[in-house]
Amino acid sequence: MEVRVDFHTHIIPEDLPDFAQRFGGDRWPVMERTCSCGANIMVAGKLFREITDQCWDPKRRIQDMVQEGVDMQVLSPIPVTFSYWAPTEAAEAMARLQNDFIADTVRAYPDRFIGLGTVPLQDVESSIREMDRCIHELGLKGIEIGTNVNGQNLDDPALLPFFEMCEKWEVPLFVHPWETLGRERMPRHNFMYTLGMPSETALAAASLTSGGVMEKFPGLKICFAHGGGSFPYILPRLDQGWSVWPHLRVTEQPPSYYAKNFYFDSLNYDPLNLMLLVERFGHEKIVMGTDYPFLLQEIPPGKVIRATAALTEEQKQAMLGANALEFLKASR
Repeated sequence: MEVRVDFHTHIIPEDLPDFAQRFGGDRWPVMERTCSCGANIMVAGKLFREITDQCWDPKRRIQDMVQEGVDMQVLSPIPVTFSYWAPTEAAEAMARLQNDFIADTVRAYPDRFIGLGTVPLQDVESSIREMDRCIHELGLKGIEIGTNVNGQNLDDPALLPFFEMCEKWEVPLFVHPWETLGRERMPRHNFMYTLGMPSETALAAASLTSGGVMEKFPGLKICFAHGGGSFPYILPRLDQGWSVWPHLRVTEQPPSYYAKNFYFDSLNYDPLNLMLLVERFGHEKIVMGTDYPFLLQEIPPGKVIRATAALTEEQKQAMLGANALEFLKASR
């Protein structure tokens, strides 16, 4: 049976506690209601993002899904809530709160939602403990992580025990950009979203391939948001660097060898870009994702996949749903 799965959607508890008041510090996201169906996410007293009840109300989400032809959504936290900068105890409390909320939502509507959790990556021991709870107690199907941890790339040796357990427990990871590089040079035009995030994602993917993480843990299942950002386009340049600077190599093979294991969502807005992903990694590694319910989302879901004339109908169907279910080991 054909299933439409939106792999890339975000959700947040409507009654998110004020962690700034509870733990101190001005970097916590705080929800300020503006009306019955809207709120502002505030950080340090400034508006971070305006959101609607689509971000917390599953019934509202299901209405949109019916209207747009989506059978299931994969729910993941909004990256501003990762809170890797915070003390471990506080960040773990934030993670547990969100994971419980997502698990509750999935339990209430198991035929509509699949859940991804979050973990406090600044402390690997706590991250493994919370991942264990997410997967083996709450029934979530994977973990969403950020592209860096307080400025340290994902090949930081401190993270290796986390990735080791991800491989051992076969936990899929969804890598989403946050705290992007070059923010100080992107104050205008919302370049942080349109340039910073794709560049940040490329740096994360390159760190995992060139830094030896994928070589050390070849069983890791990792999917990158936003079509992998600029990574698919610059992968040949990364290979060239590996080739001409042998003294810098830490892997036996060039980056493209390890990148063949990656998955990507389809959110790159253009059939030409989508075909680059398909030709470089295979259609089996592409999952439909929209970034629902934010402004940069693809509407209607799967628009670019359907518009890509070079794809067969079978390939389109796989990318629109079956690949996501396979990646997450989930069923309808």
